[in-house]
Amino acid sequence: MESFDSTKKSLYEILKDVNSGKIQLPDFQREWVWDDNRIKGILASVAKSFPIGAIMLLETGNENIRFKTKPVEGVVGLNGSHPELLILDGQQRITSLYQSIITNKVVKTKNAKGFEIKRWYYIDMVKSMDPGTDLEEAIFSINENKIITENIGRDIVLDLSTEEAEYKNLMYPVCKVDEHDTWYTSFFEYWDYDREKIIFWNKFFNKIIQGFKGYMLPVIIMTKENPKEAVCQVFEKVNTGGVSLTVFELLTATYATDSFYLKDDWDEIRKRFHGYKVLHNTSNTDLIQAITLYSTYLKRCNYLASGKNDEVPSVSGKRKEMLNLSLIDYEKYRHEIAEGFIKASKILVENHIYTARDLPYSTQLVPMAVIMTKLGNKIDIISNKNKLMRWFWCGVFGELYGSANETRYALDVVQVIEWIENNGAEPKTIYDANFSPSRLNTLRTRNSAAYKGVYALLMEDNTKDWLTATKIDFSTYFSESIDIHHIFPVAWCEKKENKISRNDFDCIINKTPLSGPTNRFVSGDAPSKYLSRLKIKIEVSDDVLDAILRSHVLNPDFLYKDDFYGFFDDRKEQILIRIENATGKPIPRDQKIPEEGLNDNESNNSDDESEE
Repeated sequence: MESFDSTKKSLYEILKDVNSGKIQLPDFQREWVWDDNRIKGILASVAKSFPIGAIMLLETGNENIRFKTKPVEGVVGLNGSHPELLILDGQQRITSLYQSIITNKVVKTKNAKGFEIKRWYYIDMVKSMDPGTDLEEAIFSINENKIITENIGRDIVLDLSTEEAEYKNLMYPVCKVDEHDTWYTSFFEYWDYDREKIIFWNKFFNKIIQGFKGYMLPVIIMTKENPKEAVCQVFEKVNTGGVSLTVFELLTATYATDSFYLKDDWDEIRKRFHGYKVLHNTSNTDLIQAITLYSTYLKRCNYLASGKNDEVPSVSGKRKEMLNLSLIDYEKYRHEIAEGFIKASKILVENHIYTARDLPYSTQLVPMAVIMTKLGNKIDIISNKNKLMRWFWCGVFGELYGSANETRYALDVVQVIEWIENNGAEPKTIYDANFSPSRLNTLRTRNSAAYKGVYALLMEDNTKDWLTATKIDFSTYFSESIDIHHIFPVAWCEKKENKISRNDFDCIINKTPLSGPTNRFVSGDAPSKYLSRLKIKIEVSDDVLDAILRSHVLNPDFLYKDDFYGFFDDRKEQILIRIENATGKPIPRDQKIPEEGLNDNESNNSDDESEE
């Protein structure tokens, strides 16, 4: 059976069905937003019999596609009537035409600057009949009072506040296009049945009114046999608003049919997340995806435990499975998964990832939350926690979570849990992880997941701020305004006598976490100079200062000598050793990657800033 029917329908038939509630909107459709100019434009197109594009409707009646519905904006008095068709594409056009033609009410819209205004729409009858005038120029809007003034309101230019004024000025209200028979009767009476006015009206009627009444609109009807994912995909592909709907918005409309309000539930969960800075960018779709992964994982486990020999159900967090997440499963697992996100954020804080801005991949939080949920208290065992973090760092430094993650999500959920709980094989993410030493030379901003990963690892050695000697941890990170700054200052590196390439001095190898006051103290001086000032300022011995400096994974001797490349090569090696320890994988020192083409592996947490 075909999944689509294509036909043509009278515009008036469609607007009549909108008014009766036969045609409504799925609740996930966004609000009507067209401005005054676009409304005038579509009225002119209809008046000129120009195409305005097809509209797409969905048949109701499929129990597997149950969306909460709502009437088109401006429709009243439906009293819970059930629609036969839902508008998938064409909401803005249909609403604009319905409000301006059918409602007999002033239209609430916006001007070109986005301010809300109220407008009535008119057709200048004389201009519309002038063959030398574009019909679009004959359609105009007027304020709520139907009076146009000038000279700061002193002089009235046009007054259409009464029907007699409309007749006198030969201005036809668009809201009476469907009631022309009553309007023209009074129009004739006003002009005392003047023969010329009757002829004029007949010409206007044949050209304009009949144009509206006879306008045919292409209609594509999506039959009720289509599955939900097909409906949602079609909506996204054809929607003229150009704004993609999220899974959360679609499920919100689905669950609302059972009187469950997903948005309110998410607001409560988001409040739980509020105290955890790592979770500040975690979205409602992330939560849905994690619940979907968890529910499909448990179904797979139950199937395997049953001993059946059929095809094993797959673990998935793909869009299709998310759209099919039942309300029962959502309610059953949402609190467990929310706690999984919170536990994941706590472990990341232990590993010096303190904020969402510092999180290498927000996407990796999704499978991590699922893994944490399944492991429960088992994650408190240090060996299990070490395994989890090894998987995490392999994802970061292998730069494996930049795009197309759904397949990896599923593999990681199954494989990491099996690896930790049953000492199974190492997950594919660990096998796939590969880090080239030359990649360090290209990490310059927080656009890169690996950049953020190195930043976190640099705080692993009881790192202390140079000026205060305070250990950089979760509390001091915020109280001391810790950020990543250059060790060999930019101003010094850019001096002609030093000739340091920006590609070298601006990469992660020459950066370290410091407080704002310390960075200002360093200024643009040579390291030997600012270290001499620093020693006097903090009044410590050479050994103590050296220990503070070494906590930043660097050899102070190179700084005292202002030996940038000696420092650079030594620190690069020390960072590579720490990456090897984190991932548990050796890094061949002669491996290189080209500078170009890096964006394919960049983090999806782009900040675009470069540090001082």
